[in-house]
Amino acid sequence: MDVYFSPLACSLASRITLYESGQEAQFQRVDTKAGKTASGEDYRKINPKGLVPALRTDDGAVLTENAAILQYLADQRPESKLAPTGFARYQLQQWLSFIGSELHKTVFTPLLSPTWPAEGKAKAKEQAAERLAYLNAHLTGRDWLLDDFSVADAYLAAVLNWNQAVKLDFSIYPAIQAYQARLMTRPAVQKAAAEEFALFQPA
Repeated sequence: MDVYFSPLACSLASRITLYESGQEAQFQRVDTKAGKTASGEDYRKINPKGLVPALRTDDGAVLTENAAILQYLADQRPESKLAPTGFARYQLQQWLSFIGSELHKTVFTPLLSPTWPAEGKAKAKEQAAERLAYLNAHLTGRDWLLDDFSVADAYLAAVLNWNQAVKLDFSIYPAIQAYQARLMTRPAVQKAAAEEFALFQPA
């Protein structure tokens, strides 16, 4: 299978998930601004939205959207227990939705954008406080978003990593700080992050 990524984008979560579950994939780097893969392929023919990640299975089927790809990868290796069953599966989807809509798009997308207006960035910082406080409260007294490490933690690892660029004050969220430190003790997270940091070129 092929996993289409850009260094340190949210597609980092797919790399973490692959390493956590012991799966192999061909990583295809994408320049989303140019709309091309590193091999020169027109990326919009793979994902018309032009965004990463995308996944192409060995039989040619294409899947997009982070939450869907992460659950697909987890389900290929159910023994890895990266996506629980029963009611916990809906809790997993709850956290994937929260990370995607409330943190990724609402907070970090405006703050990371070089063209977002100043008033929009100020609003994102205001909105960050409530959302990070909610996350901090949930993580207090627990190791992971669910009872065990899951693909939601892989996604959150990628998103929280962006704070190195936007520099929100995480010191007032001790549970989040402890959580980030705990993430970096996992070999799969360490390996995935190190590989993508080595590839990253700031705009």
